Amino acid sequence: MEAWFVVLISLCACVSVKSLFSILFSSKTTKKNELKGKLPPGPRPLPFIGNLLLLPKSMVELRSVIYSLSHKYGPIITLRLGSQPLIFITSYSLAHQALVRNSAAFASRPAMVPVSVVLSNKRKDIGASPYGPTWRVLRRNLISEVLHPTRLKSYSLERKRVLESLIKSFNKCSKNNEPVRLLDHLHHAVFSLFIFMAFGEISETAVKDVLHIQYQLLVNYEQFSVFGTWPRLGKLLFRNRWKRYLNFLKSQDDVIFPLIRARKQLKKEQGKEFDLVSYTDTLLDLQVSEEEGKLGEGDILSLCSEFINAGADTSTTMLQWVMAYIVKHPHIQAKLFAEISGVVGHGAEEVKEEDLHKVNYLKAVILECLRIHPPNTSLIPHTVMEDVELCGYTIPKDTTVNIVTSLIGRDPNVWENPMEFRPERLLTSDDINEAGVSDVTAFKMMPFGAGRRMCPGNRLGLLLLEYLVANLVWNFEWKVVDGEGVDLSEKEEFLVVMKNPLRAVVSARVK
Repeated sequence: MEAWFVVLISLCACVSVKSLFSILFSSKTTKKNELKGKLPPGPRPLPFIGNLLLLPKSMVELRSVIYSLSHKYGPIITLRLGSQPLIFITSYSLAHQALVRNSAAFASRPAMVPVSVVLSNKRKDIGASPYGPTWRVLRRNLISEVLHPTRLKSYSLERKRVLESLIKSFNKCSKNNEPVRLLDHLHHAVFSLFIFMAFGEISETAVKDVLHIQYQLLVNYEQFSVFGTWPRLGKLLFRNRWKRYLNFLKSQDDVIFPLIRARKQLKKEQGKEFDLVSYTDTLLDLQVSEEEGKLGEGDILSLCSEFINAGADTSTTMLQWVMAYIVKHPHIQAKLFAEISGVVGHGAEEVKEEDLHKVNYLKAVILECLRIHPPNTSLIPHTVMEDVELCGYTIPKDTTVNIVTSLIGRDPNVWENPMEFRPERLLTSDDINEAGVSDVTAFKMMPFGAGRRMCPGNRLGLLLLEYLVANLVWNFEWKVVDGEGVDLSEKEEFLVVMKNPLRAVVSARVK
């Protein structure tokens, strides 16, 4: 019997018992909320289990379910997990109204978010932490000390080193007439960048150890997530998996704690005189509050792990999607190469970061890819901190709200032929030399979220995408492998990735 089916049946049983008690003892909170206003529409729930049977195995499949329901009920829908309502929003206007206009009310997270429990082992993180002073301190530190434009500029040599390693490996494939499996090359290069930003200069062996343990966390996330959703039941049903999870956490401690301690010792010896400040350096003396004091080693591990996986996995995934469309559409690649040529000039060895703001078609290509393939099907769930009126409906306090970004970017009411990859739609002029492209927040899409919980790494993510894509197109011509084509099918891992990783033929350009 499939493990997910066992979990589903177990969930049904647990929710049924909970719902039965709720009915028998008449929750005052529920009655109070029902009197204040009606919830958004949705399919009629079954007794005890609600709409649980409508929820499929994966988020990719859930997207299809929500898409069908939105045609019947509109852009805001209620599903029930037992007696608890779950709200799904599928339109940009409503998502903007919720996350931007009502930013404070929608700024928190559900009490237990599996991604947080599993990836951080219940330690401090930013993405899934509830709204409050601790979250504000951690987010402010990340933005001001690591992701500030001045600090990002200090990592430019490391980004160039990553690019050079990719070009070297692709040149080797080009000379040997070997097709490139892009993911194999991107994975180590991009992860090594974020590992460097997290821990500073470390040995290649240490980089490989961190990369391995962090990647294992992502690969096994789906199996481990049961311990975040239903920890007691999960431990009972999946004892061997629980042991494996504990062993993984120990291995993570063994790999990363020495790096934190080494950085702490270096800081003691050198004071604040670092050539480059790592994320760990900013966390060592960070005072969270008078009550909590400074961060423990476990919290620093959790925050660095979150930084590496959130940055590297998202960047790697999006790089592969962008390059897949460039390979699939040679005319787009040719147009992009022509624009780069006009900016950097004949014979240039590199598209420098300071040149990127002039390459508008490149920005359009990346944003068009983010529109169709945002990294996640939905944003990390939001929880309302007070009763909120939205589109004439009442969303009660503590209700979980899901923003389905993948449907927002594919909304046929907003985008003509939404599944057609056409970067030109995002340009302000038909003349590529005069056209401009606004930031992602100016378009009716939310790949990085919006409002107070918007992804703090969006600028770094876009910079890395633009820099690497520009230089890969500038240095190589990318072609389809004979007889293979480009498969744009999706599958869900930690993120929504290509079902069949991109393979392409690369030819070094003579510039």
